Amino acid sequence: MCGILGIVARSPVNQLLYDGLLLLQHRGQDAAGIVTSEGKTFHMQKGNGMVRDVFRTRNMRSLPGNVGIAHCRYPTAGSARNSAEAQPLYVNSPFGIVLGHNGNLTNADQLKDEMFRQDLRHINTNSDSEVLLNVLAHELEKTSVKLRLDPQTIFAAVSNVHRRCRGAYAVIAMIAGYGVLAFRDPYGIRPAVIGYNETDSGTEYMVASESVAIDSLGFKVLRDVAPGEAVLMDEDGNFYSQQCAPRTSLNPCIFEYVYLARPDSLIDGASVYEARLTMGEKLAEKIRREYHHLDVDVVIPIPDSSRPSALQLALGLGVPYREGFVKNRYIGRTFIMPGHSVRRRSVRQKLNAISMEFKGKNVLLVDDSIVRGTTSREIVLMAREAGARKVFFASAAPPVRFPNVYGIDMPTRAELIAAHRSEEEVAIELGADALIYQDLEALESAVRQINPKLTRFETSCFDGNYITGDVTSDYLLEIETRRDAARDSGEDAEGAQLDLNLVAAD
Repeated sequence: MCGILGIVARSPVNQLLYDGLLLLQHRGQDAAGIVTSEGKTFHMQKGNGMVRDVFRTRNMRSLPGNVGIAHCRYPTAGSARNSAEAQPLYVNSPFGIVLGHNGNLTNADQLKDEMFRQDLRHINTNSDSEVLLNVLAHELEKTSVKLRLDPQTIFAAVSNVHRRCRGAYAVIAMIAGYGVLAFRDPYGIRPAVIGYNETDSGTEYMVASESVAIDSLGFKVLRDVAPGEAVLMDEDGNFYSQQCAPRTSLNPCIFEYVYLARPDSLIDGASVYEARLTMGEKLAEKIRREYHHLDVDVVIPIPDSSRPSALQLALGLGVPYREGFVKNRYIGRTFIMPGHSVRRRSVRQKLNAISMEFKGKNVLLVDDSIVRGTTSREIVLMAREAGARKVFFASAAPPVRFPNVYGIDMPTRAELIAAHRSEEEVAIELGADALIYQDLEALESAVRQINPKLTRFETSCFDGNYITGDVTSDYLLEIETRRDAARDSGEDAEGAQLDLNLVAAD
């Protein structure tokens, strides 16, 4: 998962891009970058680390221009330690292009081979984003006449990108001397939102991963980028758009609503916060219907993204809602820890129980999802140590049984606690007295209830249905083999140790 941002303004954009990255920081915390444009000259600053660590005052002064793009990265392909893969990425031929990408190409290896053998382009990193950048550059070169660009030429190139690329991608690119281009895969898996701002000098435009960046920077939400659509904002402030894929359907990643997106964002016309409230309502209905024998005294969320669901669940059950854990925000994330004992200690450092909320009570803990289960198991133990009589555990999402190949870096299937276990067996593994998972149909209904136009979702990590139709068992095995090799060699530890339960999404 990554955050992308592009702005065409009437005044310098460096501060806007920096502030926008801070608002999208939850989408990527391993690297960040900003590129601005003055005519045909790019100015770039990027590096590994949080946004606040990558940029200093001197860096901001070296980023002049009224047009720019920005990116914050959590890697799902390549190595988290390779600073060369920090985005935006740059290619100088044929026009000078920088690009930031959120998602994952499922045919990156095939494209890389085509780049070498047919397109005569060399890929320098393991990043599928560099592959996508070179595909775009090559198609722009092919479609342009005497290397001259216009909107139709650019849209024709994007059409060819859609023809060649498979997987999930939301892309923001900047072409030297021309403007900002954004497009979204034909399935609409990864999000992209368009905003605008009317000024005395003319209209300013923005494209971002989430609407929170648009709202907070003083822009107004125009609409989402449609699946397969490309939008172009030139340096004169002109706005163009065109559908560039022959067959499209909207299938937003449902994990955006469960966990990834900020609660104050709109994703494809649905409020993330309202969707999470509705998830809590659906969970309450299931508990009243199937687990009415549970004597729940109190509902306690596991901070932070589960709070709306837990609050509505408590209301639905008619029991008190309490904050039982205090979160320390000033330590490293648990999933970069190399061993079980170190990860366990990190959980204890990150969360601390308030004993009075647990002592002598039957506690229902609520989390957004359960992935590996390491964190959940430790939290159940913490609740018992704090004096809970019984500990029940509810997940606002269904069991995660399959790997995600569309831009969310999850463990291999062998590491997913629910992959080969029944719900009763998972409860035993967690040490919980009862475990309640959200039903997939209820989860989809919760989001659809907010926006009835959302008829389909990308739900592969729950049901194993990969909507792009090109994900085979051999492909999944290859991913698992690569991850195992990376873990055994100690490389890409962040990807190998992902545990979503405690990644801050607030």
